Order: sequence, then structure tokens, then C-alpha cells
Amino acid sequence: MPRIEEHTSGGSRFREVTARCGLTTRGVLYVLVGVLAVRIAFGGSGKEADRQGALQELGEKPFGVVLIWAVGLGLVCMALWRLSEAVFGAAGPEGGKPLKRLSSTGRCAFYAVVAYSVFAFSVGGGRSGDEQSRDVTAKALGLPAGQWLVGAAGLGIGIAGVAIAVQAARRSFRKHLAMAEVAAPWRKLVGFLGVAGGLARGTVFAAVGGFVLYAALRYDPAQAKGLDDTLRSFTLASAGPWLLVAVSVGLVLFGLFSWAMARWRKV
Repeated sequence: MPRIEEHTSGGSRFREVTARCGLTTRGVLYVLVGVLAVRIAFGGSGKEADRQGALQELGEKPFGVVLIWAVGLGLVCMALWRLSEAVFGAAGPEGGKPLKRLSSTGRCAFYAVVAYSVFAFSVGGGRSGDEQSRDVTAKALGLPAGQWLVGAAGLGIGIAGVAIAVQAARRSFRKHLAMAEVAAPWRKLVGFLGVAGGLARGTVFAAVGGFVLYAALRYDPAQAKGLDDTLRSFTLASAGPWLLVAVSVGLVLFGLFSWAMARWRKV
């Protein structure tokens, strides 16, 4: 019996470490992307406002290669955390439900791919998110029923974006936070970060999905946009660069919220 308890304790500790490292890394990427997007809104950045641009920004700092590898390892931690949820169930009474496990499996695969792209970038093999989006869309359109597959993917991403925004507005994230003993001002601040950041993140996901769906309808992979092109498209709205500024600040806030999640998330 002591052996089982020791193993369980060790497994819980492993999950906690990977979760908090992964969430911290996610926060770093969102803060950097948001800052780059703000610069673009005011015409002051030559870097792309996406993961590649964020990595380029890190690469220019002292010990840049080490920082990039740290990001890659952090994303590996994120993937391992989601994998543990898929295998053993997530925290909470409903964490073991099949739908929750399936969602964690999908997130594990996503972060594994993102981690691979970071390591590829570190050895000079990375491409921009916009190029990757167009290439993947072109290959998918070439498959049997490819137009339907791309359309379904775009619709799924768009729906996910709407769901993210709705959950943020409803403050659904509160059930995942262990903040009962935290002072009220801090709880209010984290609540604000979660709502504002989640709305911005959901808006971006919905826009990305819309462009993918449009690419399917037009049967034109050039219409698909990565994160950078999607963010730049906000400047074409009637609000001009200010819509991009609002979304960009929201992404920074989501990065800060990710850091709060790294501190108080129930895992």
C-alpha cells in the first residue's frame, strides 16, 4: 500500500510540474505575440505577430537559443500534462468523462506539434505560420473530399473560437482555480484577465476559422491565413488599427492570465 501511495504522489507531482511549466510557457508566447501585434498596429515591427515572430524576438535576447529551447521544453510539458489528463482524467469530478479525455488528447497532439515546430525553428527549419497554413490547406484541398474536410476544419476552429469567448464571458475558468483563500482584489484581477484575454483569444480563433472556411468555399488555399495575417486583417476594419490594438492587448492579458493559471490552476 505505501508503494501505491508513493507512486500516486509522484504522479500528482509530475502532473503539477508539467502543468505549471506549460501554462507559464503559453503565457510567454501570448504576451510576446500580443506585443508584436501592437507594434504592427502602429507600424513599428518587421516581425510577424505569431509564434515564429515571438521566437525571433527571444532569439535576439542574450542566451536566445537557450530561451527558445526552454519554450520548446515548456510546450513539451504542456503536451505531457494534457496526455496525463487523457490517460488518468483531468482534475475535478467530471475530469474522467470520455469527452474530457478526448479533448485532452486533442490538446496533447496540438502542443506536441507546436513543440516540434519550436525545436525545428531552433535549428533553422521553421516557417511562418501563414506559410504553414496555406501549405496545409493546399494539401488538404488536394485530398478526396478535401474541400469538405477543409470546410469542416474551418467551421470547427470557428466554433471553438466562439466557445472560448462564451466560456470567458461566463467566467467558466473560475471552477479550475484554487483561489478561495486569495484576497478579493487578486480574484477580481484574475477574473478580469480571464474574461478580457479569453474574449480576445476567442475572437482570433473565430477569425482564423472563418478564413479557412472561406478558403474551402473558394477552393483557394491562398485565402487561408495564419495568426499573423489574421491579426493584420483586423486593420482593414472600419476601426482601423484600433481594433488590432484592442485584440493585441487582449492577447497580452491572456498571457498574464496564463501565468495566473500557472499559479492557481487545479491540476
